[in-house]
Amino acid sequence: MSGIYVHIPFCKSKCRYCDFASFPDKIGFAESYMACVYREMSKRKNELKNYKFDTLYIGGGTPSVVDENYIAMLIASAKKNFNLAPDAEITIEMNPGTVSAGKIAAYKKSGINRFSVGLQTAVDAQLEDIGRIHNLKDFENCARLLKGENFSVDIMIGLKGQTEADIEKSISVAANSGASHISVYALTPEDGTPIYTDYLNGELPDGDEVAGQYAYAADKLSKLGFERYEVSNFCKRGKESRHNLNYWRRGEYIGFGVSASSCINNVRFTNTFDLDEYFKCILSDNFAVIDSEKIDENGQKEEYIMLALRTASGINLSEYRANFGVGFEEEYADTLAKLAPFFEKKNGRVFIRPEHLYVQNSIIINFFK
Repeated sequence: MSGIYVHIPFCKSKCRYCDFASFPDKIGFAESYMACVYREMSKRKNELKNYKFDTLYIGGGTPSVVDENYIAMLIASAKKNFNLAPDAEITIEMNPGTVSAGKIAAYKKSGINRFSVGLQTAVDAQLEDIGRIHNLKDFENCARLLKGENFSVDIMIGLKGQTEADIEKSISVAANSGASHISVYALTPEDGTPIYTDYLNGELPDGDEVAGQYAYAADKLSKLGFERYEVSNFCKRGKESRHNLNYWRRGEYIGFGVSASSCINNVRFTNTFDLDEYFKCILSDNFAVIDSEKIDENGQKEEYIMLALRTASGINLSEYRANFGVGFEEEYADTLAKLAPFFEKKNGRVFIRPEHLYVQNSIIINFFK
């Protein structure tokens, strides 16, 4: 299983927590940028001719802010240059404040069959505080336009002044909207973002409070029939994000556009985060890669463990042995013994117990040398 990721770095306004490569003041470059992405795809065509891609994910930024015809041409370019499976999952991220019936119809016509909608919170005052351009009414309109479609909704916890009642409202709104997948992300106040000032001023919930909010959210989602399959992701049965599952299973993927990351044949590489530099590289017929690393066997093991233990299914013991020629339980016997209260073994898998999944980072680090 392999995936394609395309980064669209434009948006109407940068959210206060955003640390991604996004440029609200450069939407006028969208046409030129998309032309460069098509060109970058063409340059990768020959080296990836033997790959079959099962997913295409269009993220950002706000992909839904650019003209829908550019998105249609992007999907056509992916199909032209690569072996994209006939039943490929094709996802686009959308801000509820940037959609219309015509835009969604164009997306569906171009082949998009999964939508990822950023609600974040159903409380308008909190949306305004974090710098979102939409309100609850915009989301409800977006959900009506997506009725009957396969779509996911993002929710954030750890917001300033957020209560359990606020979280319950957001979950209820998302679940009642018809979404088959809900992601719950804890706000991460990154240094350099406006919201980092709130963190320094002690205005955001502390780690213990956020952990409590997560447990509350997970319980509510479970009662609504959403199964947790990864630490931040919950879905109705069979509605997992195939693209993200590929990441967590350490599958291969190729990224296009500013800041896009790739991992092909155990080589990890990343494109420049600078828009002008990206243009310069692609237009001069070069790749825009700024960092590349060959992952050795130890690095492969650590990545496999780190990614697999983020998921509810954990490590497949037979797969681990097949990949690395040694048994996981045998290789990490001492570590597993020390961490025994946090783990469970069932059906040939070792996984972190559900009640400890939110703090998986503090558990997983013990497997790293």
